[in-house]
Amino acid sequence: MNENDTKRLSRLTAILTQLQTKRLLTASELANKFSVSVRTIYRDIKALEQAGVPILTEEGKGYTLMEGYRIPPVMFTESEANALITAEQLILKNKDASFVREYSEAISKIKSVLKYNTKNKANLLSDRIVFRQNADNDRTSNYLSTLQLALTNFKLVKIKYHSPDNDQTTERTIEPFAIYSTQDNWLLIAFCLLRKDFRAFRLDRIQNLMTLNESFEPHKMTLQEYFEICKEKYSSQPLT
Repeated sequence: MNENDTKRLSRLTAILTQLQTKRLLTASELANKFSVSVRTIYRDIKALEQAGVPILTEEGKGYTLMEGYRIPPVMFTESEANALITAEQLILKNKDASFVREYSEAISKIKSVLKYNTKNKANLLSDRIVFRQNADNDRTSNYLSTLQLALTNFKLVKIKYHSPDNDQTTERTIEPFAIYSTQDNWLLIAFCLLRKDFRAFRLDRIQNLMTLNESFEPHKMTLQEYFEICKEKYSSQPLT
């Protein structure tokens, strides 16, 4: 399978998800969503129909799926759907753009398997839940998703990091270890090859980031053990 075939298969899957998410979609909406021509969307719809997907065409309105058609076969109760919608509204206030983007794509797939009645109620709930934190919807970082992948795949990461304490910008190669969140910022705990020790890096202070092809050996200690080491380290230091 060449790259074009892979892209088309990915697009066909995404179109199917979009059709399950919304009641009606026009060819123009799908073309704009996937940055292709309307003619390409016509071909994609035909390919899905030939594969047995029951797509209905409403003249002058758009495409929809036959009622009851679901893929994958996952169902949520109304309470479960409400919990997911509530979490969505909270995450939309997060300051990391990549996290918001990935969660929005995930919740779109989840909405696609809801029954229409439950989906309508979930959309109503979305309009009636407000979180007042980060009222301006600031996005201060865009690296969380990349760092999550580097962490779970044990890949070295090269960053350009700015420290406002001494107004210095340094380049570091790090081994991602853990990620945690404060009220306002995401922080990365990583072993810094420059400092030969663990450091905490605020994601909003990372100016540039690149995942390297090189892997590192997973660290043996747990996150709780790391926090215990930090507690002992700082409690033993004299007050200044």
